[in-house]
Amino acid sequence: MRVALLLSSALLLGGLAAGRAQAQSATAPVPSDQAPSDQAPSDQAGTRPVAPNAAGAGHEIIVTARRLNEARESIKPSLGASDYTLTTQAIQNLPGSDNQPIEDIILQLPGVSQDQFGQFHVRDDHNGVQYRLNGVILPESIAVFGQTLSPRLIERLDLVTGTLPAQYGLRTAGIIDITTKSGLKDESDVSLYGGSHATIEPSVQLTGSSGGTSWFASGDYKHNDLGINNVNGNAQALHDRTDQFNSFGYIDHILGDNDRIALLGGYSNQHYQIPNPTGLVGRQTDANGNPVAVNGVTSYPSEALDEQQLQTFGFAALSLLHTAGDFTLQVSGFGRVATLDYRPDYTGELLFNGLAQDASKRDVAFGMQLDSVLKLGPAHTLRAGLYYEHDRSRSFTNSNVFPTTGDICDPTGITCQQGAINGPPESLIDITTITANTYSAYLQDEWHVLRHVVVNFGARFDENDALRAERQLSPRANLVWTPSPSLTLHAGYARYFSPAPFELVASSNLAQVFNTTISPAVRSAIPAYAQRENYWDVGIQQKLGDFTVGLDGYLRRQTNVVDEGQFGAPIILTPFNYAKGRIEGTEFSLNYAHRGFSAYGNLALEKAQGTQIDSNQYNFSAADLSYIATHWIYLDHNQTWTGSAGAAYNWHEGALKGSRISADMIYGSGLRRALFLPAGSAYPDIPNGAAVPGYVTFNLSAGHSFGTSGFDVRLDVENLFDRVYEIRDGTGVGVGAPSFGPRRGVFLGVSKRFG
Repeated sequence: MRVALLLSSALLLGGLAAGRAQAQSATAPVPSDQAPSDQAPSDQAGTRPVAPNAAGAGHEIIVTARRLNEARESIKPSLGASDYTLTTQAIQNLPGSDNQPIEDIILQLPGVSQDQFGQFHVRDDHNGVQYRLNGVILPESIAVFGQTLSPRLIERLDLVTGTLPAQYGLRTAGIIDITTKSGLKDESDVSLYGGSHATIEPSVQLTGSSGGTSWFASGDYKHNDLGINNVNGNAQALHDRTDQFNSFGYIDHILGDNDRIALLGGYSNQHYQIPNPTGLVGRQTDANGNPVAVNGVTSYPSEALDEQQLQTFGFAALSLLHTAGDFTLQVSGFGRVATLDYRPDYTGELLFNGLAQDASKRDVAFGMQLDSVLKLGPAHTLRAGLYYEHDRSRSFTNSNVFPTTGDICDPTGITCQQGAINGPPESLIDITTITANTYSAYLQDEWHVLRHVVVNFGARFDENDALRAERQLSPRANLVWTPSPSLTLHAGYARYFSPAPFELVASSNLAQVFNTTISPAVRSAIPAYAQRENYWDVGIQQKLGDFTVGLDGYLRRQTNVVDEGQFGAPIILTPFNYAKGRIEGTEFSLNYAHRGFSAYGNLALEKAQGTQIDSNQYNFSAADLSYIATHWIYLDHNQTWTGSAGAAYNWHEGALKGSRISADMIYGSGLRRALFLPAGSAYPDIPNGAAVPGYVTFNLSAGHSFGTSGFDVRLDVENLFDRVYEIRDGTGVGVGAPSFGPRRGVFLGVSKRFG
């Protein structure tokens, strides 16, 4: 049954395309001045220089590359979903430009809220974000902080959210669809960026082309003393150094008028110190109240802790694009290796937590992806595709713990109380290897019902076989009405299926830790479920001269809501579920552009709640589980109000030609925290019952490009008014540590372009 579903879409489109091929031949190259104006060429191939000794051939390659780019883009239009775009020029206008992490750039888009460890949330979903490079799905990383993708590879970034067409699945809160840079004119760019927090960041970019081949490569190294959010509001973090290396490469070759092969890949290696709190002392006592010694030490200052984490991420994808007449097909094979190693402070962590855990995770994934489009005529365009991914995850943990006198459990054996320390530390080793297979297929029709009305309807089938075997057929439908060129309205419905992140699945060998200092209070380890969701969305966009105004509203109803939490010293998130969830929100966006000036503003009002934790309950206290079982609570990543805004001006003439200034800001009303109740209350606290204080931060930038010399300088100020703001206070469901946003930083960048 599964194989038949996977093959049916490809056979249908292949058969239709073969039938139409008898009636028409492949389309000849379109002159560049006749290329469709509504398709932005993703790699700007039209700017490639014409070889001086082969002007005719060079022009033909340019036109072919442009047409192939447009064919690739035709596979994946948003068709009624909400689509927010940033170009490479818009990124350069932002304070920090492409020297900042990609997640900081995404925070400027509507409905995106900030969290600790470099996390962000789209429309109050915890994770749920899928990255695509040139249409190819990038399997997820284990890492929860640091950037695995550099902004330097971006030619265009689209955040696609809302009621997605059937081609998008598995991760559906938001699609980060990146069109990468490729072959422009032959040139290279080197830069040096640095400043506050001991930041130094050299980088290099190379682009070029020869005949039908073009390429792009980038690499950068970053060092600073603020690798992870500080755990207090001080200007300088303690023990927070990071060293990071990122690289990316893309190469494509035109095989003929209708075919192109492309290879892309990247690698990142990131080392982090875990920042230390100040003023705390770690101690443990035995059953008689006597201090427990570890390596002859009975107390440990928090300033002396030395915890470190190392992350690597490597990926590659090989794609073949074929287009002929009204049929376009892209087939890709991909692979990804992600690793994470946590190195504890043995003495300090045992005295603080009763646990010092050496943890390593390695996840290897490979698979294939097929996407196709067939235009049947002026009224109908079919799109279909297949997807397969195989994952293999290996986890190794060496947990150093104290034995205890024994757990005391209630008659059910589910709720237990830990005993007292009763001996020297012992080592518990656990090695877990698990595999998962994911199968997906989709088919949809873009139907132009009337001249100004388009209906896109279809369905996708997803199956995920891991610790659970789950599957779902998901219908999708979107309507887009454009009564005038300046007004667009859309409405849609989507059914979603989102498996729990396989690469984060943790060992649940609970019996191994019974009668130790990490014995759980609740002994239930039901594996996480896939999230299932009904999603409704309506929106309107109006152009008023140089202004564009957008308003979008959505309603989501979920079962087995996937959430994640940090439940130990290693900063590795563990998935769990709420049995039911409800999310609703409204987004407002405003954009303005006139000559050298551009500005934008976004504001979102959102509410996300869940009830009844129904998986991996051993990570929670009995009191929290009891409260959540009978109450709707806010999800920890819920933020009621989220906003962003920015403006930039570029001088194109006069004495200041080549100069630019820009500013941006982010606003948040605060993520959730626990609300502690007075002594004697039925519960000690209400999980996620309150929020940390709201905040607003501003960033500023100024720069100048020195004409044809290729030199460019920029000055950036982060957190201009040195606002002290808290992202997390360490309480809340699944929140493991407090964290603060960065204090004011001043950075200077110099770059030189050759060629």
